[in-house]
Amino acid sequence: MEIPRQTDALLGRSDSSSTAIEQLRSCLRGEVILPTDAAYDQARAVWNGAIDKRPAAIVFCADPDDVVHAVTYARSQGCLVAVRSGGHNVAGLSVCDDGMVIDLSRMKKMVVDPERRIARAEAGLTLGEFDAATQAHGLATTMGVNSDTGIAGLTLGGGFGKLGRKHGLSCDNLIAAEMVTADGQLLRTSIDEHPELFWALRGGGGNFGIVTAFEYRLHPLGPTLLVGSVLHAYNHGREAMRFYDKFSRDAPDEVSVDAALVTLPSGDRAFTISACYGGAPEAGESIIAPLMKFGHPIESRLQAIPYLQIQSAGDSLFPRGRRYYWKAQFLREISDGAIDALLDGYAGAPNHSSLLVFQQVGGAIARVPASHSPYANRDAALDCFPIAIWDNPADDEANMRWVRDLWNAIRPFSTGGVYANNLGDEGDERVRDAYGANYARLAAIKKQYDPTNFFRLNQNIRPG
Repeated sequence: MEIPRQTDALLGRSDSSSTAIEQLRSCLRGEVILPTDAAYDQARAVWNGAIDKRPAAIVFCADPDDVVHAVTYARSQGCLVAVRSGGHNVAGLSVCDDGMVIDLSRMKKMVVDPERRIARAEAGLTLGEFDAATQAHGLATTMGVNSDTGIAGLTLGGGFGKLGRKHGLSCDNLIAAEMVTADGQLLRTSIDEHPELFWALRGGGGNFGIVTAFEYRLHPLGPTLLVGSVLHAYNHGREAMRFYDKFSRDAPDEVSVDAALVTLPSGDRAFTISACYGGAPEAGESIIAPLMKFGHPIESRLQAIPYLQIQSAGDSLFPRGRRYYWKAQFLREISDGAIDALLDGYAGAPNHSSLLVFQQVGGAIARVPASHSPYANRDAALDCFPIAIWDNPADDEANMRWVRDLWNAIRPFSTGGVYANNLGDEGDERVRDAYGANYARLAAIKKQYDPTNFFRLNQNIRPG
């Protein structure tokens, strides 16, 4: 039985509940923001400007004890709970109408042990903050591609990044986690402590509790990596896509090769490919050379770039506050039929900001058994998704329709699987597509640790 919403109680519309919210405030080192507070509109905003939700309360936690107090209070009031770290979820699941947002963004403590190559990082850190702290010691682990993404949601859903093909997903590098469960317990999980719960955290999302700190395995890296990028005219897109498909599948694990259909400031369409070599720059030149020599690119560039700069290179494309929508699916290859669908569909992109992205996976990710963690789609080669980016709410329908139409056109060529972190609000079946045969085990763990589905604003796994 799911916990019902009791918005009136949460808002303090009775004397007893008003007293309760004041009691919560008195317990916290952090703060509570209510709709009557001047900071409310800023506090409720998330990365995706298309999301406009009005929670009844936002609790900014300062430490794990604050999280325990917030969870205990929310349970006592029977209110809906959203959990937020970076707030980068495209569907806006880190904020809610009427309920409580438990916000971890102020929890930013981090300790790097360079000898053991381990980092302990609190859940409020962004990947830019994490990367800067680890690179200070010449170390890194797989993180995402936008520096203001929260490490928490990224890791719990799997965690793609430039280092994934060499070192595995973010969740594959997780060695322990501290978390607050639905009944308000603060637990440490690892392969030796609550091992089933630890298994579920490595890709199963926020279904099982609120992780307050992560411990990661680190790897020597940088400070600079070799990056080769080329831009091909749209009328050469077919040949360039065929090359990209083969080059990416033949690439060694040290290479991460992403690509996109883009629109230039002139309005011309183009296809861009970018390869990053995750080793010594001089060792990567011969490996990236075929990319640089292929065809007749409009632009090409080969240079050693600081890893931190690589990790923030996409930030300008995805600033906070614009409107975003996408739908993703995995591919094992880019067939001629898929190329036709992609080029035809992208030709109708609604504005210059629209993208069709390929993010490469495989390598070390694919050599982990599918049952090793909830992340099940390890046989995929590429994540493929159209991204609509716009500003005017009047353009919502046109942009979302373009994404859906292009996604449907690519659907016959997909594996059927999907990356949980790239899911929007797409229903139970798509959640099952993210977890495959692992779903039943996840549902059993959910029943053990969250039988009432208290944590349900996520890619939800129902207690089974």
